[in-house]
Amino acid sequence: MSPSREMPGFRGLSHLTPAGEARMVDVSAKAETVREAAARVTLKMKAATLAAVRAGQLAKGDVLGVARTAGIMAAKRTPDLIPLCHPLRITGVDVEFALDSRRSTITVHARVRTVDKTGVEMEALTAAAVAGLTVYDMVKAVDKGVVLTDLCLAQKSGGKSGPWARSGLARRSPPGEAQPKASRAHTKNRAERIQK
Repeated sequence: MSPSREMPGFRGLSHLTPAGEARMVDVSAKAETVREAAARVTLKMKAATLAAVRAGQLAKGDVLGVARTAGIMAAKRTPDLIPLCHPLRITGVDVEFALDSRRSTITVHARVRTVDKTGVEMEALTAAAVAGLTVYDMVKAVDKGVVLTDLCLAQKSGGKSGPWARSGLARRSPPGEAQPKASRAHTKNRAERIQK
């Protein structure tokens, strides 16, 4: 297709030229601002699997600790995985887990921050997705039927478009449910080491 022929259906899509060709957006003229994004994904599993994760009884070890570290690493590698993403100076990554015994689910919450010229939505989504995939890898020996569902951007702030939040999301943790204490302490130390 000739570059001079504009495709009306592609108007407003910044990663496409008027002719519909992929491009990396030039952000040179944008101001550096504080930007933050949060994403989440939910894993549905057998009750026995969730109980084993909570008790730290899986053969591969600390499921949530490994998944947290994987999510942090994935956020930093996003431009290597998503072709048109810009390499950004990430200033912080948090990966947390909400365990819900009633629904037999683990929800991964990832939050990424930067001071840069474009947002970190893809970094947050990548962190949540890879942390979820790592949980699956850690438990698949006992439960291959685990399902990852509802991967989505939860909220973002900063930049020209300003704040945005998805409506209808459940609160972060069900009453009385949380990441096991031993795993919280263990993964906090590992997360701090990987960020340094």
